[in-house]
Parts: sequence; C-alpha cells; structure tokens
Amino acid sequence: MARSTKKAPTAKGKKSKKGSGKAAWKLLDRTATVAAGVIATQAAALVWRAATGRKPPTDDMSRDPAMATREAVAWAVLAGASAGLIKVVLNRQAVNYWVRSTGDLPPGVKRPKA
Repeated sequence: MARSTKKAPTAKGKKSKKGSGKAAWKLLDRTATVAAGVIATQAAALVWRAATGRKPPTDDMSRDPAMATREAVAWAVLAGASAGLIKVVLNRQAVNYWVRSTGDLPPGVKRPKA
C-alpha cells in the first residue's frame, strides 16, 4: 500500500492563526496607546497655551518652589484628564476597527454582562 503524502492539518497550524490574531491585536492596541500619549501631550499643551498664554510646565518647573501649587496641580489635572480621555477614545476606535475587520471582538476583550 502506498502512503498518502498529503498531511493532515496540525494543532500547531491552527494555533499560529490565533497567535497571529492575538499579536496583531496587541500591536494595534499598543499603537493606539502610544498615539494617545503623544496626542494627549500635544492637546494638553495647546489648551494650556490657549488658557494661560504661556508654555506648559515641564517636570522640572513643576518641582520648582517658585511655581504656584495651584498652577502645578492645574497642569497635572489637565494633562492626566486629556491622556485618559484620548486613550479611551483611541482604544474604542481600535476595537471598532477590529470588529469591522474581523467580525469578532479582539482577543481578551469580552462583552460586559447586562
């Protein structure tokens, strides 16, 4: 009897397909997070300049005792809030893109229970 040269699919082949989807999602998610950080920094600086007419404080300036605590706290709140807001928006956009592209939720993302 002659043996068939056709090989059956292995679990390894199936795993690499899932693994590549997981890796693609990680890349997309991390890219969105990095972009959110860059955009948030620029947006906060723009708002700060528009509101105060000055450059936003740097870390060194925030530690300077000559800088008013109120101003340092205002900058921290503005920078933190903009970073959080933009991260949420970009990550939601990444999930929406993934769902439109694949028809499934990204790996590790589950629908909330009602």
